[in-house]
Amino acid sequence: LVSDLTSERVKIYEDGKLQKITSFSREFDQPLAITLLIDTSSSARATIKVQQEAAIDFFHNTITRKKDKGLLISFDSTIDILQDFIDDPDRLTKAIKSLRIGGGTKMFDAIQFACQEKLVKHTGMRRILVLISDGDDNMSYETLDSVIKIAQHSDVSIYTVSTNSSGFFGMSEPKQDKVLKKLALATGGNPYFPAKINDLALSFYRIAEELRNQYSVAYRSTNNARNGAFRKIKINVKGKKLKLQYRKGYYAVDN
Repeated sequence: LVSDLTSERVKIYEDGKLQKITSFSREFDQPLAITLLIDTSSSARATIKVQQEAAIDFFHNTITRKKDKGLLISFDSTIDILQDFIDDPDRLTKAIKSLRIGGGTKMFDAIQFACQEKLVKHTGMRRILVLISDGDDNMSYETLDSVIKIAQHSDVSIYTVSTNSSGFFGMSEPKQDKVLKKLALATGGNPYFPAKINDLALSFYRIAEELRNQYSVAYRSTNNARNGAFRKIKINVKGKKLKLQYRKGYYAVDN
């Protein structure tokens, strides 16, 4: 994490046109609305216990009472809310312990449900979706492209943690991991690919650290049209080479 950025070093472009920054600040403690989406399809059977332990630690390290809220959803052939939004890590822990393995996989439909039916209602908070899955989907109506668009419309950043077993054995990036990577990078989140199953907890720790250390940058677009079109955003930082993580654009709609 880089803690010393200033607005003078930052340039923002929208659809290739330089924009004037109107505010710039480092944010340590913005309220979070976090949905944890856990794959409980049959492919998760071998890793579910480690997933549960990592998820419990994540909520205890991330959710602050009277400020943040956490939601737990599991998905297989069905999509189930195990604990609705709450600021109590103990209640979330109880829900995590109730996870049970099911059948098929509705990953994309679960993302759509979490974004449009739950997270979008939480205004004034950073909307975060953390997805634990092997990236496979065999039952959804939604597609990868459609749920990326839904997340962008809903102002949701997706963080993905892969449980794909090929990654644990050092194999080349499988198709499912590419799906998880695209979901995260297109929405301003980050993908994590643990080298071994016991590294899941480390991935969650890094996500929690990221969520508490962000920069907030604002500008008023030079394009006044509110026609629903997607506007591409590019950010450059002068100085040493950095890896930048940000939303790649937004839909210009009337509020």
